[in-house]
Amino acid sequence: MITASAKKRENIAEYLLYMWQIEDLIRAYGLNLEKIQENIIDKYSGLSESQRKDMREWYESLIEMMRMEGVTEHGHLQLNRNTLADIEQLHRRLLHDPKFAAYANQYYATLPLIVELRSRAGDNKKDEIETLFEAMYGILLMRLQGKEVSEDTLKAASQISRFLALLASYYKKDYNNELFKDE
Repeated sequence: MITASAKKRENIAEYLLYMWQIEDLIRAYGLNLEKIQENIIDKYSGLSESQRKDMREWYESLIEMMRMEGVTEHGHLQLNRNTLADIEQLHRRLLHDPKFAAYANQYYATLPLIVELRSRAGDNKKDEIETLFEAMYGILLMRLQGKEVSEDTLKAASQISRFLALLASYYKKDYNNELFKDE
């Protein structure tokens, strides 16, 4: 919870990947708040009782939202889908603004990877930015599971990461009303 809000302010890409991980973590514990309390919240050292209470309430609210939104087995919370939609919208604005030629160059350097990833998705195609986030999340999961990640995948991840980092930096500027000041 504390980490999530800090990540959202500082790096929207890290925030979104973190929140997807939290969704999966909640699912892994069967949406059971007591298991989350025991295995996650209680493991944080140095937290005050107030901070533990806040963290528990945060997990509890996420569990309730997951139940209400029907994403207890897969999918993402509306708040995360909204964040992704905001990122997608900014991406389109940046691409269509000649002031951001460096961004367009990074996008075009990443485009072959997007095309390849989307071709593998079959009928389950997502928007371009979501495709990149899903690729990065998949690599994160592979690493967490101790699975080997090929050299080609690492090379692709490096390009995707550079592109998403640039997009995240523009998102932060936009969030702080520093990006499109001249308009």
